[in-house]
Amino acid sequence: MTMGKAANSTGQPRGVFDVDEDAALAEIELAWADGGYHAFSADGGTWAAISSAGEVLTGGTPDALDRAIRAHWQATQ
Repeated sequence: MTMGKAANSTGQPRGVFDVDEDAALAEIELAWADGGYHAFSADGGTWAAISSAGEVLTGGTPDALDRAIRAHWQATQ
């Protein structure tokens, strides 16, 4: 049995540390949309979300964006 790399949207093998942006954005949206965050995006290495108050939260990775949203959410509670 051989193991291959997952392919990206162009059909090329994806590196071990490359992020599937669509899947990551879908998971972040699933986790935070009901918390008042929307317009999730990833562009040029910047991951972003907008709060219901219009604040733009960013991070350099999906994890960093999640931490920024979590800190913002906790500060508003």
